[in-house]
Amino acid sequence: MGKPFHLEIKESLSELKLLHKQTKNYRQKIRIKSLILTKEKTFKTREELANYLGVGASSIYRWSKTYSSSGINSMLTISNGGKRREVVTADIHQALKEKLYDSSTPLLGYWDAVIWVKEQFGITIKYQTLRSYMIKNFGTKLKVPRKSHYKKDQQAIEAFKKTT
Repeated sequence: MGKPFHLEIKESLSELKLLHKQTKNYRQKIRIKSLILTKEKTFKTREELANYLGVGASSIYRWSKTYSSSGINSMLTISNGGKRREVVTADIHQALKEKLYDSSTPLLGYWDAVIWVKEQFGITIKYQTLRSYMIKNFGTKLKVPRKSHYKKDQQAIEAFKKTT
C-alpha cells in the first residue's frame, strides 16, 4: 500500500459540503469530494481515495499539490489542455468548398472526401474529423438520389408535366 495521506484543509466541512452541493460541474464535484473525504479522514492512503473516486492516484496528488500551494479556487479551475490546432487549413477549406459546389466531378461521400484530400494535399484526415468539419462549415448531408426505374417512360413524364 501507499504512504499515509495527510493534507491540511483550511475550509470547514460544512463549507465544503455546501460548495459540493452548489457545484454543477462533475469534475469540480469530484475534487471537492476529495477534500471532504480527506478532511473526514475516511481513507488512509491516496490510492484508496483515488479508487473510491474513480480517478488516478496521480490526479489526487496533483489536486492536493495545487490546493496546498494556491488554494481551493486554483484547484477547482479546470484546464482542458493546450491550444487546439486546426487540422483543416484555409487552403484545404477553400479547395473543399470549390469541390463541393463543382457539379461536374462531385464528391460521392465523406470517404471520397477523405481520399480526395489525401490525393490533393498529401494529408490524412480522419473520417469523423472531416465529416464533422464538412457538416459544420458547409452543411453537407449524405443524401444520394434514388435510382430511376428502367421501365420509366420519359415521354409520359413530359406529358404529365405539361398537363399540370
